[in-house]
Amino acid sequence: MNENALCWLNGTLLPLSAASIPVNDHGLLYGDGVFEGIRIYGRRAFRLQRHLDRLVLSARAIALNIPYGCDDLTAAIQQLIDAFDAESGYIRVMVTRGPGSLGLNPKGCEQPNMIIIADQLSMVDQTSREQGARLIISSVRRLPADGLDPRIKSLNYLNHILAKIEANHAGVDEAVLLNAQGRVAEGTADNIFIVRDACLLTPPCTEGALEGITRELILDLAEAAGIEVRVQPLGVYDLYAADECFLTGTGAELIPVASIDQRRIGQCPGPIFRKLQQDFAAVVAAECQR
Repeated sequence: MNENALCWLNGTLLPLSAASIPVNDHGLLYGDGVFEGIRIYGRRAFRLQRHLDRLVLSARAIALNIPYGCDDLTAAIQQLIDAFDAESGYIRVMVTRGPGSLGLNPKGCEQPNMIIIADQLSMVDQTSREQGARLIISSVRRLPADGLDPRIKSLNYLNHILAKIEANHAGVDEAVLLNAQGRVAEGTADNIFIVRDACLLTPPCTEGALEGITRELILDLAEAAGIEVRVQPLGVYDLYAADECFLTGTGAELIPVASIDQRRIGQCPGPIFRKLQQDFAAVVAAECQR
């Protein structure tokens, strides 16, 4: 943890090390809550409204009332950024169900906790970011949509954590989760893209992928650049046979992939990745100018 990390907790700004919530909060007891991750560039929150809209939809999907409106959250996030000691960083917005009984019934949870953290986040080291990340296919499957819809960014990420543990044990950077049918869903905290014959491909959200905001932007940038785009189911073979592969996400930003299960990807970083990375940086610069 960065010693300069800050927290906005239910209207109070304080050092992250001083922030606390009750131990009987159902967010802690059961992972009952929702969250968003937002990048800070040039002391501005990137695509903030889009993230807050998704937070509201996630909360609505689990019948959780957010105790602040979007205007209040926007002001709170800006207050946090203004007090933060860096030009760039990462914001985590969380809404927990709040304190209640030790039973899992949320009926007695009357006061949700609103937590906003400003800190630094790096998904991989600088060498992997420049030369490419190493991936494995995890044995952990993505939860099916009829169990927990992947569009809900809930606080319960246990199956993703187990996949990340596998990656740690294998000595690699990241793991790919498959869905129950054995098709590609996503990484532990990122969406996945491949390039095949100059065509950009990524799984649809119905396969278990999060409706990523960076994913959405990359698809738009690719179409604007005249790159053929297909959103279609992918198998493990498609990953192994890819000309290029890369990860996207608010935390990840854009990360090229060098290998999957010790199979080298054709080009890393490849020309389409480099083009999209350049265009992504241009959008960030345009939207986050002071």
